[in-house]
Amino acid sequence: MEKTNWRQDEKEIYPLKKTPSITTLPKQNFITITGQGDPNGPEFASKISALYPIAYAIRMAPKKGIEFPGAFEYTVYPLEGFWTLAEGHREGPLDKDYLQYKIMIKQPSFVDRSVFDRAIELAHDKVAPELLSQVKFERFDEGLVGMIMHVGSFDDEPASFAQLADFLATSGYQRTSKEHKEIYISDFRRVPEEKRKTILRVSIEKIK
Repeated sequence: MEKTNWRQDEKEIYPLKKTPSITTLPKQNFITITGQGDPNGPEFASKISALYPIAYAIRMAPKKGIEFPGAFEYTVYPLEGFWTLAEGHREGPLDKDYLQYKIMIKQPSFVDRSVFDRAIELAHDKVAPELLSQVKFERFDEGLVGMIMHVGSFDDEPASFAQLADFLATSGYQRTSKEHKEIYISDFRRVPEEKRKTILRVSIEKIK
């Protein structure tokens, strides 16, 4: 059986070049968990740790003799996250304590709620109960988006967002929300700050 790999097979969804791009995304399924606060703190790290055991429980199920209908081999998708600021804290200097996030890992097409529920059971001993109860299975339709690859520290993202904004304006588009998505191509827990690769994605519309 041929193994699918998001890096090769989904280049429009996960563009790995530095050139900004525009695309319309299909509906996609994710396992998710939400929170608020400084992403450098322990709570954010614990929430990430709740997602991976579930994602790998699905990926590794065949090795345990569990065959999900329509399942195929695939590379586990990267961590992603929607980011915004709490109401009343969206103007002025950034206060990371008020950052709100929904972090997630995309799931292949065969994963539905029944597969997710089975994965929760399989990951039961690897995730704290209070975190496991917060993980959800959700479907998103992000629609028309603009994206750019950012290389470096998260604190330096404004320069990449400015480059993306210029590209969108020149192309006749504008953002529809201050919320944005980050896709962590590099594992920021292991890769040095200056080498981190992160896709920045925003929802857009044609300028009328």
